[in-house]
This record gives sequence, structure tokens and C-alpha cells, in this order.
Amino acid sequence: MARVIVADERDHVAETITSVLGESSLVEFCSRAPAPAAGPKGLGAVIEDESIDTVAYSPRLLAKCAMPDLARAEAFFRCCAASEIKSLILLSSAQAWDCTHYNPGLISESRTLPVKTKNPVAACWGQLERAARAMLDNGRIKLTILRLAPMPVRGGADQFSRLFAARIAPTFPGHDPSIQLLSPADLALAVRCAIERGVGGTFNVAPDSVIPLKEALRLAGTTPVRVPYLLQRPLRGVLAPVGLARPIDEVEYIRYSFTVSNAKMKRKLGFAPTRSSPEALLELKPERLGSRQAGKIVARDYDHFGMDKDYIDAFSRTLFTFLERYYWRIEVDGFQNVPRQGRAMLVGVHRGFMPWDGVMALHLMARRIGRYPRFLVHPGLLRFPFLFNFIRRLGGVIACRENADYLLERDEMLGMFPEGVRGAFSLYRAAYRLGKFGRDEFVKMALRNRAPIVPFVTVGSAEVFPILKKFEWKWWKRLTDWPCLPITPTFPLLPLPLPSKWHTQFLKPIHIEDRYPPEAAGDARIVRAISQEVRELLQESIDGMLARRRSIFHGSIFKHNSGTG
Repeated sequence: MARVIVADERDHVAETITSVLGESSLVEFCSRAPAPAAGPKGLGAVIEDESIDTVAYSPRLLAKCAMPDLARAEAFFRCCAASEIKSLILLSSAQAWDCTHYNPGLISESRTLPVKTKNPVAACWGQLERAARAMLDNGRIKLTILRLAPMPVRGGADQFSRLFAARIAPTFPGHDPSIQLLSPADLALAVRCAIERGVGGTFNVAPDSVIPLKEALRLAGTTPVRVPYLLQRPLRGVLAPVGLARPIDEVEYIRYSFTVSNAKMKRKLGFAPTRSSPEALLELKPERLGSRQAGKIVARDYDHFGMDKDYIDAFSRTLFTFLERYYWRIEVDGFQNVPRQGRAMLVGVHRGFMPWDGVMALHLMARRIGRYPRFLVHPGLLRFPFLFNFIRRLGGVIACRENADYLLERDEMLGMFPEGVRGAFSLYRAAYRLGKFGRDEFVKMALRNRAPIVPFVTVGSAEVFPILKKFEWKWWKRLTDWPCLPITPTFPLLPLPLPSKWHTQFLKPIHIEDRYPPEAAGDARIVRAISQEVRELLQESIDGMLARRRSIFHGSIFKHNSGTG
């Protein structure tokens, strides 16, 4: 039977945890810690007097920023180390991970916290966890770290509590990231499960659902004021030290998508949150509960990575149809080879450095067969405002193993260009000669998830921005995440794509799931052989299409012209 004390300065949070723990048959005693004025020594006296063996601790936040008070937290850890407690549950924050355009989304606990980061918020939370491990993770005290998704509460000092409590909030134009919001009731249940299961370690505590920032602000009744990052940074740098604004480092967490995975929590703690992100926000603003707008927002199932099929369909009816039928006059062959359902790896050739070939492949599949493939993208495409929103809403996902497995496990169609960013920036004279496929990750993804590979090629997309010269400057790479500055007939002076004639061909699926078990993903010889097979099929298709092409800007190369349908 556990005897627990809850050390949290937020009244509502502390009372909720205490109440939920009081209902557990495995908790003999539960009480809230002394008032903050009592300090660590006062808490130590309570631990000794009440024979406390478990402490749930949330660090106090500094007044001028959403960072934990490290000096006070370390004093508390020393107090615990000198006591007879057996277990400490540290309520940390998912903000221990920095928030940048490199975030893959649904970050798991296996991802190492950044030791060096320019964001002091992430650095401070990381330092808090390292201090707890150094002082308490000694074999005698069991340390459980719960990394919490943002949890807005009334009167909270954290960024998200203030953000959604305000009537007006500065945000960034062109950035509408997906966020997770945690309910205090779910936090309390997570603490209860950690005590009952007696499991140490680190766990993300976050709901299954997300909500776009724009919808969250609308639900909270907060009016966003969109101020460009390049203007906010210097203004906040001047105003934050005198208390007239929050530091820019806090606001980064509403600039890019920031979500964490709760799979480990479900698996080892046996707990799944009961409230969605919109429902957690309505606990902060219960007066908004009855509005029709709130009902629509709560009922909607938002995509974790930001894909918006309504957004795609709207563009398909307008801009994408214009580009397909009148500007690039796209002809398609082999559409019968595209699976109508189930998981699949769509493997193509990307040229022209702008992602229009992937965009048009998405448009064609959505319009013709109702499938919305996800494409793995380079982080550089998500760095800039508006392009961030555009790529995310079209289903673009940061390229990494975790994201690929997550989507394929859910029977999605996953698109990938195995040459990577270097292939997209090929000089035009070598545009239709395939380069190296890197580490052949697409083969490993397909093998692990038993997904067929569907190769496809587009001839004509290399001509929209034919690269005549490249400049590789380090400062340009740091600024843009592009490997070089491409020079084309129109870019960078007039970044207008040329109206070349496109031909897209989908080849027959390669059913490697029938030939090899998932374990073959670890066999370099098999992986390389499959990769080479795909590469040869793609190159053969390109060579055949180029041999039949008579003009870059007009004419058909398919025997049976399927048109644009």
C-alpha cells in the first residue's frame, strides 16, 4: 500500500491527482504537499512525519518564462534523496524536446533528448530530468518520469494556459501546427497507473488526438494576431526582459508541429487517455462547451500529421485541375496498377526541386480512385511559412522510419523518392539518369510492413525548373536546408514553373511481401537486390518514355492515350 504526497503548486491539478489517487485500492494515504512557502525542508518534515513512501512532484515554473526552477527542484531532489521514500514520480514536460521543423511528430521516448539546443526551454526541462536521474536513480528510489503534453489549466503559469486564457494571442502567419492538449484528469489517472503498476522509467503522457492551433484558438475564443517570426523575434527580445512579452523560445512550440507518442504509456502503464485534445481545452473554457462551433471542432477527427482531405479536394477542383489539364497537360498510363486499398510503398523519381510531381501524383489518385497517399518529405520543405501549411495539409510527413511504420501499419499508401534531396537537385543534363538510392530505406520499410512496392515515373517534371547551374554555399544550406542554390531559366528571379508536357506511368506492383518475410529487412543482400530491381525498372521506363518523346512541350508518348480523364 502506497503512502503518497502530491507536490504541485497548481491547486486544480494537485486536487485532481489527490482525489484520483484516493480512489485507488493500492493507495493507503494521499495528501497534498505543504504550501510553497514551507520550502523543501517543510516537505521533508511531512515525508518523515507521515511515513511517506511515494512523491508525485511537479516543479515550480519561473515567473518570466515557462521553465522549471532548477535550483528549487534540485533542493527538492536532495531532500528526497535524504529521506526514506521509495518512489518519485516527476511530472516533466514534452517540451524537453526542442521544437523545430525537424520534429518528426509523434516523438517516442527512445529518441534522445538534445544535450545541446538553442532553445532554453527544452534545455531546462532536459537538465531537470538529468538532475533527477543523477540524484535519485540510485537503485533505492524508483524514478518515474512522466513527460506531459501541454496541459492548459486555469491560472497556470505555463505558455499554453496563458495562450488559451487570453483574448488575443500573437501567432505566426503560415504556421498552423498540430498540437496535443492533456486533461488534468488524464494526468491524474496516469500518475495512479504509475503507482499501481510500480514501473519506473520515462513515459510520454499525451492524448491520442490532436487539434490544429487555429482550431484550438477558435475553440478557446482567442483571437490570433499573426505577426511574422522575423518581426516577433526582435520585439520579444526587447520586451521579454522587462516583462512585457514572453520569450520567443516559448512561442516556438506553436510555430511547428509538436506531438509525442503515447504507445509506451499504453503498453507498460496500461493507461490510455480518456479525453481528446479539444475536450481538454474545453475544461479550461467550459463556457464554450455549448456553442455549435465547439461541437463541430470536438467531433472532428484531426490527422496527427496535419493532412486535410477537404483542403486537398478544394485544390483538386481548382488549381490542381488547371495544372493537370491545361498547364502541364498530364497524361497517365498504368493507373490500373495502383492498389485501390491496403498498404503500399509508392516509389518514384523526383525532379525539378519543387515537389510538384508528388503533388500532382496525390491529386491524380485522390480524384480518380479516392486514395490520398502520404509522401515522406525533407524537413527543409517545412521550414518556411505557408509552405509549411501547404505541405502538411497535403499529407507531407517528415521522412523517418517511425513515421513510415506508423502510416503503413494503418494501411496507408506511402510515397517516397529514394534518391532523396540530391535527386531533386540534379542538373538538367543528368535529370533522367537515376542516381544512388542511399540506404535503400524504402525497401526496408516495405519489408518490415509487408507492403508491395508500386514504382512510378514522370517525364516532363524535370523541365518545370531545369537546373542549369548549382552554387553550394554553406551559409545558404544553413539558411534554407537546401543542398545548393539552383539556377534555372526562371528561378530564382521569377520562380514560375515552365509549362512542359508531362507523362506519368505507374508500373506493376512488386509484391515483395509474397517473396520475403519481414525479417528480410535486416538482410543487406536481399535489400540491395530489391532496390536494384526497382531502380532498373524505373530507369527502363524512363528510357522508353524519353525514346518516344518528340517534344518537351507537346505530343503524346503513350500508345493508348489515357488523357487526363
